[in-house]
Amino acid sequence: MKKNLTARTVIIVVTVVLCIYGIIGLPTSKADVVQHFQQNIRLGLDLKGGSHMVLQVQVQDAAKADADQTMERMKEDLKKQNITWGSMERSDPQNIADTDKVLITVKGVPSTQSSAFRNVVGERYPTYILTVLNSTDYSMKLKPSDLNDLKSDTVKRAIDTISNRINQLGVAESSVQQYGRSGADYEILVQLPGVDDPARAREFIGTAAVLEITDVKDGPFATREAGLAQHGGVLPVNTKLVRMQPRAGSEGESWYLVGRSPVITGREMRNARPGQDEYRKWETNFTLSQDGGKRFGRYTEGNIGNKLAVVLDDKIVSVATIQSKIEDSGRITGLGSEEESVDLSGYLRSGSLPAGIKYMEERSVGPSLGADSIHEGIVAGIAGLVAVVCVMLVYYRRSGVNAVLALFLNTVVLLAAISYLHAVLTLPGIAGVILTIGMAVDSNVLIFERIREELRAGKQVVAAVEAGFDKAWWTIVDTHVTTIVSCAFLFLFGEGPVKGFAVTLVIGLAANVFTAVFVSKTIFGYELSGRRQMEALSI
Repeated sequence: MKKNLTARTVIIVVTVVLCIYGIIGLPTSKADVVQHFQQNIRLGLDLKGGSHMVLQVQVQDAAKADADQTMERMKEDLKKQNITWGSMERSDPQNIADTDKVLITVKGVPSTQSSAFRNVVGERYPTYILTVLNSTDYSMKLKPSDLNDLKSDTVKRAIDTISNRINQLGVAESSVQQYGRSGADYEILVQLPGVDDPARAREFIGTAAVLEITDVKDGPFATREAGLAQHGGVLPVNTKLVRMQPRAGSEGESWYLVGRSPVITGREMRNARPGQDEYRKWETNFTLSQDGGKRFGRYTEGNIGNKLAVVLDDKIVSVATIQSKIEDSGRITGLGSEEESVDLSGYLRSGSLPAGIKYMEERSVGPSLGADSIHEGIVAGIAGLVAVVCVMLVYYRRSGVNAVLALFLNTVVLLAAISYLHAVLTLPGIAGVILTIGMAVDSNVLIFERIREELRAGKQVVAAVEAGFDKAWWTIVDTHVTTIVSCAFLFLFGEGPVKGFAVTLVIGLAANVFTAVFVSKTIFGYELSGRRQMEALSI
């Protein structure tokens, strides 16, 4: 029992110091203790209050964007093979339910080139199903399996992008996850604990930042009706009228006729940063991917003198004339303010959302409800702790002090682990803490009863303590592993608060093994040190 007592003591002291530092840091006053504790022990939405939003990803936008890119690549492939066609169009469904109706229609392919056309589609676009409409016309749509993969990937990318944007807001305790396990409605749950300005968060998160750089066919027009009248009330194929985003001091509206298939989209963005031009006007500089830069370079080289429009969320933010070949970088000019430039660069830098989003639900959770939950949880925890301490001291007498010290240390280690792991404490997490108290007491009860059995069998005190710890060890491991496996299933298949409960409980179980076995045995070691002929133990 005397072996390694010094080493054990050093480990325990270092652990306690690190835990206290993780919880309250290096405070210089009582106010610092409170402040550091509040900073290190992060509270979830149900305790701290904040914003709760459910967003629906418009996956049909991603299907249309994929079709647009396919059309652009197909035009280049057909030109290389000297295959002619009359027109190439894409359908424009507006609802999620119609995502599988996104079609590419190719008309006017000469019948003499139909075999070559089908070979190009089959070799270069295996994810699409080609349907023959007649001798010269064809339609294409994504295969069901590839369409499902595209939808799933779109939701995952939207979650990643929104998470990146929230991180720029500095909300470290946020939660962004798919809403529900089925994902049938392609919804995302966003929780922002402690956000005092949900409108600002919604503005930043909710901006789809679907960026398109597309060619300008005609304009500007004073009104949409004027643009339609200019073309006899019917827009040319694959074009649309887009409004210019109004600027401070501008009068009236401006509308442009632009191509429906963009030259470059936000997917090709690699970096963006705010800046000012030579006239001190705000702009946003951007860098394209290697593939996007090559495509943009080919287009601008062949369209010098023509106009390009930068379209952000179906609003034109800039119109410029192509004066030279542009490859891997460019700039969006004419922004109204520094904030607009910083926000736009933030949207692009964090990644363009792969599809638009729609708000399905939004509500604020008041901090008063969380304060009540914290109060009730603390009262329940203290009541349970006091009851446990009393029972242990009465039933196990002096050895009960050993269990109480281990119990308090268990709580300290648990809170420190939550702080170091940047975990979020929720109401179910508090339930996990209280359950951990019960598990810790259970481990001590197992050890103490084993020691009692050994004493009844006639063993000396020191030998009984050694045997009690050894025989209880595997029982403790068995119960803890069983509980950890259950927590693993809760974490894998549960949602936010349930995961929080599982994480808190696993941390508490790990701390319990350290305190109930390692710390408790060390305390017994000091009590029995030098007293090998001790005849009785207060247990």
